[in-house]
Formats: sequence, C-alpha cells, structure tokens
Amino acid sequence: MSDIQPAVIQESRLVSRSPIYYGWLIMVVGTFGMIMTAPGQTYAVSIFIEYFIHDLNLSRSLVSSMYTAGTLVGSLVLPFVGRLIDRSGPRKTMSIILVLFGGACFFMGIVFNAWMLAVGFLFIRMLGQGSLMLVSKHVINQWWVKRRGTIMGISGMIVSLLGLGGFPGLINWLIPIYGWQATYMILGMILLGFMLPLTIMLVRDRPENYGLLPDGEKLSDSNENAQQKPREQHWTLPEARTTAAFWVTSAGVATIGMLSTALFFHMVSIFQDSGLSANTAAWVYLPIAVTTALVSLGSGILVDRIPPNILLAIALFLQALSLWMAQYLSSITMAISYGIILGTTMALMATVHSVAWASYFGRNFLGSISGMATSILIVGSALGPMPFGIARDLFGNYALVLNISAFIPFALGILSLFTKNPNFLYRRSA
Repeated sequence: MSDIQPAVIQESRLVSRSPIYYGWLIMVVGTFGMIMTAPGQTYAVSIFIEYFIHDLNLSRSLVSSMYTAGTLVGSLVLPFVGRLIDRSGPRKTMSIILVLFGGACFFMGIVFNAWMLAVGFLFIRMLGQGSLMLVSKHVINQWWVKRRGTIMGISGMIVSLLGLGGFPGLINWLIPIYGWQATYMILGMILLGFMLPLTIMLVRDRPENYGLLPDGEKLSDSNENAQQKPREQHWTLPEARTTAAFWVTSAGVATIGMLSTALFFHMVSIFQDSGLSANTAAWVYLPIAVTTALVSLGSGILVDRIPPNILLAIALFLQALSLWMAQYLSSITMAISYGIILGTTMALMATVHSVAWASYFGRNFLGSISGMATSILIVGSALGPMPFGIARDLFGNYALVLNISAFIPFALGILSLFTKNPNFLYRRSA
C-alpha cells in the first residue's frame, strides 16, 4: 500500500478555463464511452444473430458457441489492458481501444464465413464489452472519490437508457435500410468519427496532473489543505489479491453476471415453460430497463453512504430470489415483478463493480485491479447459459438448475455481509 504521490503539474487551457469542475466533463465522456460499447454488447449483437444464421448459413448452436468462445478468450486480455491504463493513462489507452474497436466493427461488415465471424466476435467482445467499458469507468473513477457513487449512479442511469434502451432500436431501424453488414460499418464510423475525437479532445488522465484534487478541490502546499485530500490507500494488484474483499466481491459480481446472463439468454424458453408467450418475454425487457436506470441512480447515491459489500449482498439475495421466481411465472403480474427484481439485481451489481475497486484499493493501480476483476466477471457471464441449456435438454425443464443455482448467490450474499473494506482493516497510522 502506498499514499498517492503528487503528479507534476501540467498546463491545460481546457482544464484551467473550464467554468465548472472538469470532472463533470470527464463523467460525460466516460458515460458516452460506456454507451458506445454497445456494438460489442449482447443486447446489440442479439439483433444481428438471425442475420448471421441465415445469411452465413450457420447453425444457432455454432453461432452461440463461437460467441461464448470469443467472450472467454477476449476476457483474458483485460488484465493486460488494465496494466496499460496504469502505465500509459486512460486518454492514450482509450484512443487506441477506439481505433481498434472501430476497425473490428468494419471487419464485422465484411464477414462472410464462420471463421471470420468467430474472429469478429473475439474482437468486438474484447474491445467493446471488455476494454472500452473498463477504461471508461476507470477515467471517471480517477476524477471522483467522495462523490464517486453518485457520479457512477448518474452515469449508469444514462447508460441504461441510451445504451440498453436505445441501441437495439437504432440497429433494428438501420438493418432493413442498409443491411446488417453496412449497419456494423455505420457503428464503426460512429466510434471513429464521434467517440474517438471526443476522447482525444476532452479526456484527461487524472486531476492531480492539473493542480486539482478529485471532486474539485485545489492542491495546496499548506498542511491545512493537505489534510483535505481524500484519504486513500493505494494497493497494488498482488496486494489486493491477498484480501477477502477482492475475491468475495469478484465472485459475487461474476456470479450475478453468470446467472443473469443465463436467465436473459433463456428468457423466452423460461417464459414458455410457464405458459407465457415470447411476446410477453420481450415486453418484460421494458420494466427491466426502467428499473435498471432508476436503481442505478439510487444505488449510486447509496454507495457513498452504505458499504459496497452490503449492496452486493442485497444484489446476491435478489439474484437468488429471481432464480426461484423463474419457476413460477404464471401471470403477467409475476412476470413484471420478475423483471423488476432482475433489473434491480443488475443495477446493484453494476454499481458495486463500478465503485468497489477504487473504494477498496485506491486509484494508483486501479487499471490492473479492475482489469483482473472485469476479466473474472466476463468469464462468469460467458459460462452462464451453457448449464441451463444442458439441464433443459436433459430434464425437460429448468427447475433443477434454477434451484441448485439459487444456493450460490445466497451463500455468497451471506459471505459478503461479513466482508470488510480492506482499508479499514489494514489502514496504516499517519
């Protein structure tokens, strides 16, 4: 653990002349960065799946297997991306990721066989869902400490509304007009023509570089102002890995990612097993999106006042509840309640994953730590649908796998309640 070292002050007219604290602009750009991960996110890629199957003459199982494999392999790169962020800073790293991600979208527009699709899946998952999301959250965390949760809550609400709520509709509108290949190229042009210039012009690595402290405080040599600095301990990745907080939080977040992905992937089948239609399953995405947006804002405010482990425990208990409810979706009311529970679970998990690593381990090595944690999360998400599908084929329903799976988040939720912030356990005396 180490205390933060003052950076050499750099000159930036943009930062110095900003009429408001520059961290607000960073929040806007980081939020747009998270929204622009959409071409690599399941909710957007799912709109293309039927076209991949039909136009490339592929089976659904092959496309699903390639998507899972691409997600798993892509996740292995994230610890290296995290270390690159720590060494080179988020501005340079984010620019490189956007160039590569834009290129990957153009590649998706020329795919004509299974091997090319597999390569495309690998890069859009690695660069979009993984790398761009990682660096976008990282840069916001660098500029906010005391109000980090609130800022991430605002950001999460916007991402839910414009990303999850907007991109599927945009893609569904573009494909009939331009075709799916050209649509992916249009997404690449948005990344390169909009997000990349925005990043180069506006992203700045950390406030200390420009004579500021997180949350808008001024650096000063006086002891009085020095005492106003946010009290942070800065852990390296090897140090973080020795703590229960790292592993319990990683396991909890990954478990929610795994089980929520499984429930979403098999949503239509689960609903049909309960006698509800596919249209009802699709309609439930609306309360999920609205709930996710609202709870993202509320939980972001709460995490500034309530320890992340408590919010994670609540999310895990709700995940267990959703798995139990999935067996009894016999009415529209139950289906809506199920959607609300799922949306709340996802929002709480996203807030914890956005805030906990910086809260627990500081900002100096945040890229390395959050990179490894994100890799664990994505591996969990990739593995979720498979056991549910196997259980459905073997037993004719999801009851057994739902009941067994519910014990995992319930047990981790109890464990999370007793997991303390490592800064409180190991804080050094001044």
